[in-house]
Amino acid sequence: MDLEANSQRGRPLAGHAAAWSRGLACAALLLACSCSETLDAGHDRPRGMLPVDQRNPLVLLNDGAHDNWSGEYAVLLANSGGPPLAGIIVDTSLDWPDIQTNVGGYRDLVEAARASGLVNLPDPIASIGQPLLMPSTGVIADTHPNRSEGAFAIIDLSMRLGLPYRPVVIATGGALTDIADAYLLDPTVAERVVVVSSLGSVTSGGGSMGVPNGDHDPWADFIVASRFRYVQVSAWYDQLTDVPADRLGEVPTNALGDWIAAKQPNIWQWSPASDQVSVLAAGLPAFATAALNLSAATSLGAGATDGPTLGPAKNGPNWLVTACDGTAATNQFWAALRNTK
Repeated sequence: MDLEANSQRGRPLAGHAAAWSRGLACAALLLACSCSETLDAGHDRPRGMLPVDQRNPLVLLNDGAHDNWSGEYAVLLANSGGPPLAGIIVDTSLDWPDIQTNVGGYRDLVEAARASGLVNLPDPIASIGQPLLMPSTGVIADTHPNRSEGAFAIIDLSMRLGLPYRPVVIATGGALTDIADAYLLDPTVAERVVVVSSLGSVTSGGGSMGVPNGDHDPWADFIVASRFRYVQVSAWYDQLTDVPADRLGEVPTNALGDWIAAKQPNIWQWSPASDQVSVLAAGLPAFATAALNLSAATSLGAGATDGPTLGPAKNGPNWLVTACDGTAATNQFWAALRNTK
């Protein structure tokens, strides 16, 4: 498959044309809603402690569909007063290396959600791109881009939906490669996007862009933290409490309920696997309960295995979420799920 030939034209791969068309239809609807608003300093101020809230269109960027509830939260919140879901971009990782399995899982989720009455859900698209290589100069502009389908989707959706006071959120649960790739293709994308990532850890000096997810593409981490408004969510909760075995009897009798019940035994016990914290931090203002302003280190060493460190900076361009309310998340999950058909 000639990814380069397709990507150079800025078009999706032929096999995903239908998915892209449906995604653009959702984007058009979201744009119509967004453009009906007027700018008002009080009305448009974010409702939580972060620079985005449930009114910002959201693009989910993740790899596997079976280890956490990231996709489920995205589709449920989109139908219960949370962020409009503008796109679902699916990639790979060391843990989830099979793109067909990954995108197939998200397509199955979306199909089940639609069959259960949820609306305005885009078709997931596959994106293939290797980790970006840091150039010998250490200069971001000298980086060779992947020209991935995910990068072009981010650029296109942000141009259609991003407003100066309401940027598009890219909520990630894996590598930041496609976002950095989008910047390499169009640096103005950083003006229209806020990145919210389940990634890294809290340190005594601020934050680290390491495990989880920050070790997947350190140079992409550096590009994103240096060039975008970046929110790192390094606060997790026990995701096994979202759908414990003793509550499976409460799951609705519909396609989405069947999907959730079948997936429940496979949810990872490791709390940092709960990638949905990025979706929740962006779309549920009560979820993030503590955050710091930070700024990324100005350089990254050759051969780095993690992204840059994040240090305290008053009014810095980055945020680090250090605590969260898992109970608020779980309550919202069930409230939205009970309203499915």
